[in-house]
Amino acid sequence: MPIPSEHEKPTRKTAKENALNQLLLWIIDGTLQPGEKLNDIELAQALGVSRTPIRESLQLLEMEGFVKMFPGKATQVTEVDPETIKDLLPPLAALQALSAELAVPHLTKEMLAELEQTNEEFAQAVYRKDYDSALRLDENFHQIIVDNAANPYIHSMVASLQKHVRRLFFLNSIILTEKSIEEHNLILRMMKEGNAEAVSKVMRENWLRAIEEFRSLKKDI
Repeated sequence: MPIPSEHEKPTRKTAKENALNQLLLWIIDGTLQPGEKLNDIELAQALGVSRTPIRESLQLLEMEGFVKMFPGKATQVTEVDPETIKDLLPPLAALQALSAELAVPHLTKEMLAELEQTNEEFAQAVYRKDYDSALRLDENFHQIIVDNAANPYIHSMVASLQKHVRRLFFLNSIILTEKSIEEHNLILRMMKEGNAEAVSKVMRENWLRAIEEFRSLKKDI
């Protein structure tokens, strides 16, 4: 089981948090492939921790659907079914739309500047066809809005769904286009105008459009 030797090892987090975050990252970006068997001893050595935080992390990842544990046999990374996009995106779109609506009253110059800067970086990544960076920046853009919605329940649910969407997008090489840049600009304009209803509608469309684009991509392969 090949494991990268170069990765961040945060010192301010507990061993379990460090292990959990790193394993999740490797599963999402495909470093640990769907169906791959995981060896807790090798993982512990790679992350510089004991086997206990690795086992605890794997148990948490199983609860979230990223690994499957077969007691006494093996632990494997779960497979990814592309069709789950139709189950994942509608609830995420609804939550993101609500976040945008709730964030409007909390809009500040600092938040707006951060959104504009992130969207500019996102646009540059799309133009240079750096799609991995574009996916991360797109998520950052939306996360700023979710954070400013100031609703911990929405924040928690979005975080849970976003992990699976991120993995689905990365493993299926989802390409974000200039249409997303236009929609981000429209979201920004609606937020500046204080139009909560309009920004909610655009946000929902921004997420749901990905379903049809994803299906079109799979047909072309």
